[in-house]
Amino acid sequence: MLSNFGYVGLLLIAAILVPVFILLLSFLLGLVRIRPKKPNPAKASTYECGMQTIGHSWVQFNFRYYFFALLFVAFDVVTVFLYPWAVAFKEVGLFALTSMIIFILILVIGLIYAWRKKALEWK
Repeated sequence: MLSNFGYVGLLLIAAILVPVFILLLSFLLGLVRIRPKKPNPAKASTYECGMQTIGHSWVQFNFRYYFFALLFVAFDVVTVFLYPWAVAFKEVGLFALTSMIIFILILVIGLIYAWRKKALEWK
């Protein structure tokens, strides 16, 4: 069991050290002047497909797009919780079955609420 945590620890160390090493290498190459650095106002400007914007470039989006994305993430997380439960279904017993039924019932109530508020419709 400890060896499994050792693998996770090694992966965590590698996940931290690789980006730190890359950033440090880029900084050191900048000090030695190997990394190119030619600041230009065109490089600092916002890229808009090579065309100048007409009017204001600040556009406000309807909140329903964000709400739809939030609903997608919420129901996507459901699959993350359902999969381990389904794999260990025989070992977990009746308590886990009733707790999962309550969990799914709460999600169905949320889905019905979002459906009645017409949050699932694209306009």
